[in-house]
Amino acid sequence: MKMKLFIDRPILAACISALILMLGIIGLVNLPVEQYPDIAPPTIHVSATYTGASAETVQKAVIVPLEESINGVENMTYMTSSATNTGSATITVYFEQGTDPDMATVNVQNRVTKAQGTLPSEVTKVGVTAQKRQSSQLKIMSLYSPDDSYDEIFLNNYLKINVVPRIQRIAGVGEVMVMGNDYAMRIWLKPDVMAQYGLVPSDIIGVLDEQNIEAATGTLGEDSGNTFQYTLRYRGRYETTEEYGNLVIRAMSDGSVLRLKDVADIELGTVSYNFSSKVSSHPGATFMVMQTAGSNANEIIEAIDELAEEIRAELPAGMVLVDMMSTKDFLDASIANVIKILIEAIILVIIVVYVFLQSIRSTFIPLIAIFVSLVGTFAFLYAVGFTINLLTLFALVLVIGTVVDDAIVVVEAVQAKFDAGYKSPYKATVDAMGG
Repeated sequence: MKMKLFIDRPILAACISALILMLGIIGLVNLPVEQYPDIAPPTIHVSATYTGASAETVQKAVIVPLEESINGVENMTYMTSSATNTGSATITVYFEQGTDPDMATVNVQNRVTKAQGTLPSEVTKVGVTAQKRQSSQLKIMSLYSPDDSYDEIFLNNYLKINVVPRIQRIAGVGEVMVMGNDYAMRIWLKPDVMAQYGLVPSDIIGVLDEQNIEAATGTLGEDSGNTFQYTLRYRGRYETTEEYGNLVIRAMSDGSVLRLKDVADIELGTVSYNFSSKVSSHPGATFMVMQTAGSNANEIIEAIDELAEEIRAELPAGMVLVDMMSTKDFLDASIANVIKILIEAIILVIIVVYVFLQSIRSTFIPLIAIFVSLVGTFAFLYAVGFTINLLTLFALVLVIGTVVDDAIVVVEAVQAKFDAGYKSPYKATVDAMGG
C-alpha cells in the first residue's frame, strides 16, 4: 500500500490512527505484568524423602526407580536429579516449550504411581509428590519474633496454619514455598541401653505401628434387639511426649515393663534440622510467593499487601510480618523509567522541532505520531501473547528514540521541500514521503 493513499485520504488515516490508539489502550489494560517473560520450558518437580538414608542410598533406592519410570514421558526433553544426606530426593523433568504444564504434571504423576511399588515402604508412607515448578517469584516475606518470645518451630507452624492458606487463595498465586520444618515427635534411641535389652530400631518401629494408630473400632448393639446402638471411640494417636514415653516395649520376666522412655529420649522437635531461619538475628519463618503464568504481578502483589495488613492486625503480641523482597519494586521502577524517558523525548521533540522549524503545527504532528505508535505497540504485544516485563519495557525505552527520530525526519523532509521552493503542501508531502 502506497503512502500516497493516506495522503489523499486524511480521514481514513485519522480513523486508522484512532483505531490503533483504541486497540493499544485495550491491550495495555489487559496485558499481564510480570518481572520476566515466560520463556523457560515447563518443568515438573518430583520430590521424595527417605528418612535417615544417605545420598548414595537415596540415589539407588529412590531416584533410579523413579527415573526409569519417568523417562520417556510425553514431550519430555531431559531431566536432572539430586540426592542429599538428609534423605531427600529431587527430580526435575523438563518439557518442550509450549507443553501444557498441567497435563505434564498428570503424565509424570502417572509414571510415579507405577514406580511406587519398587520404592521402600518408608518413602511411600511419606509420599512422592509431583508438582509444577513456578519460576516467577513475586515476594519473599518473613514472620519473626522481635522479642524472642516464640521459636522458629512455632513461627513456622503458625505460618503454615494461619497465613499461607489465606495467601494461596489469592487469584494468580501459584505456590507458596515455606522455608522451614514442621513439628515432629522425635524419638532419639539410646544404642547402649537398647543393646542391653537386645533391641534394634525395627522393634521400636513395630511398637509404634501397633500401639500408635488410628483405627475403626466399630459399634455395639448393631442389628440386635437393643434399644440403643453405641459407637466405640478411642483416643487414637498419641500427642504428648509423656504418652509416647509410656508405650510398652516389652514385659520382663520379673513382672516389670520396659517402656519407650527407658530406651529413648523423646521430644517435640522438627522433621529435620537442616534449616535455620533468622530475621534481624531473631527467630523467624520465611516464605516465597510464586506467580502463575499469564497473571498480573502488580495486581497479585497489591492483593497480597492488602491481605498482609489484615494478617498483621490479627497477629499475637510478639510476632511481626515483614516484606523481604517484592518484584513490584523492580516493575514500578521500570515503568517509571519508561514514563520518564517518554516525557524527556516529548520535551526534546518540542524543543528541536519548534526551535529549528519555528512552527507550532510542525511541532504538534510528531507528538501525535509518538503517542499513536507507542500506545499501538501494546495492541501488538497483546496479540502475540507477550507480557509487560523488564525486557519489553527495555524494548520500549529503545524504540522511543527511533519513533521520535522518525517523526522529526518526516516533518523536516516536508519542511525541506518548502525551503526548496514548493508552494503546495500536498505536493511537498507527496514528494517528501516518496523520498
